[in-house]
Amino acid sequence: MYINNGKILEQTRFPSPNPNVELTVITYLSNGLRVKGMLAAPIGDEPMDGFLYLRGGIKNVGKVRPARIAQFAAEGFIVFAPHYRGNQGGEGNEDFAGEDRDDAFAAFLLLKSLSRVRDIHIFGFSRGGVMALLTGIHFPEAASVVTWGGVSDMALTYKERKDLRRMMKRVIGGTPDKFPERYQERTPLYQLERLAAPVLIIHGVKDHNVSVEHAYRLERRLRSLEKPVDGWYFSEFTHYFPPAENRKVVEDLSKWMKNQSR
Repeated sequence: MYINNGKILEQTRFPSPNPNVELTVITYLSNGLRVKGMLAAPIGDEPMDGFLYLRGGIKNVGKVRPARIAQFAAEGFIVFAPHYRGNQGGEGNEDFAGEDRDDAFAAFLLLKSLSRVRDIHIFGFSRGGVMALLTGIHFPEAASVVTWGGVSDMALTYKERKDLRRMMKRVIGGTPDKFPERYQERTPLYQLERLAAPVLIIHGVKDHNVSVEHAYRLERRLRSLEKPVDGWYFSEFTHYFPPAENRKVVEDLSKWMKNQSR
């Protein structure tokens, strides 16, 4: 473990879409790399829960959107969203829930070091679902884990997403048939015994980017281990929810998170 993981090296103010939320671009340390991320904090100094926002996609697909993290901050959280290594001017190369999971772990430590932050919740969207679960497993003190349209099984992603196969072979080093252990290593389903935090699964049943089977596998595995889990399934939605419903789910999941705080 690198002793300076999560250490803040630079901070630059960023224009915020919400007058009550301050945005800051942060450079922090992750295993010796200078990695970039964005902090969204409600203006003031009162303590509140931390919210680790783990984005989906890879490289420029699924980038952190300032308006999105400001939306969560407006619900009463101090939000930090790592861009992952190699993005937005950060050092290193993103590798799809391989070593770049350490950027999420270091981001958890960064939130923990902030004087205003109380409990820390972990949120992952799409590919970020895997990152959120792996981070929750790594930090048993996490207050809750939420995965929305989240990947839970890397080999299943390879099977379902023909358009991602080339990238996955390049980044992971081959196919699930050739290197099953590399895909298992990136699949939290095999490590859920070590997860202590309650989990909320949110998924659109018509999702073609990340099939609902990922959510079902995760829920089945958690229930078989008698872990606390809630599943919110939306039969009419795909990977992306319509704006009004999206806002409602953000409010509901924020309330759910706060109910899990110690």
